[in-house]
Amino acid sequence: MELSEKEQILYDALMEFEEDDVLDQVDELLADNVDPLRIADICKEAMDEVGIMFQDKEIFLTELIMAGELLNIVMEKLGFKKGTQDGDDSDFKGKIVIGTVKGDVHDIGKNIVTSLLASKNYKIIDLGVDVTPDKFVEAVKENNPQVVGMSGLLTLAYDSMKATVDALVSSGLRDGVKIMIGGGAVDEKVRKHVDADAFGNDATDAVVLMNKWIK
Repeated sequence: MELSEKEQILYDALMEFEEDDVLDQVDELLADNVDPLRIADICKEAMDEVGIMFQDKEIFLTELIMAGELLNIVMEKLGFKKGTQDGDDSDFKGKIVIGTVKGDVHDIGKNIVTSLLASKNYKIIDLGVDVTPDKFVEAVKENNPQVVGMSGLLTLAYDSMKATVDALVSSGLRDGVKIMIGGGAVDEKVRKHVDADAFGNDATDAVVLMNKWIK
């Protein structure tokens, strides 16, 4: 993602966990009529990098938690507060079961996606992190979603994504759902390996796909 000068300042402030600078820069970008979805995508890109830094032991758990808390503040400022998820299925545009797959515990990028989708009145069944294929299958059986979303920042997650799709096939559930994957360096090659319906490189892609699949 190519960034403008102001967007780069936001990215750098996020990487340094400088809350005041982050919020000031978000205000400036909004004043410049930058799309809130683009700002959210910049945040996701920065948070993906933070996740890798934590995995490589370049930052501590306290800093990772700080990044997540800062992200929540930014998302609310952008108008993507989740709000209530109570109500019947008919109260929502659609439903997605989503989780970070087995072997991966990164969830900041996933949380950005769920916040965006919830703000667009989609019901979110968030399974959390390190989710096994069986848990995805159980959640699909129980909740009957139109879409399954799988997230993974690490390359080892790709085989877990494929195992999850295979489990849905074996359970006779695959044809009833659309599957999107995202996180890290996910691309068309990974999508084919996993046998997902689509992949996304940023949070905006998830919103576009949901709007396309659920009319």
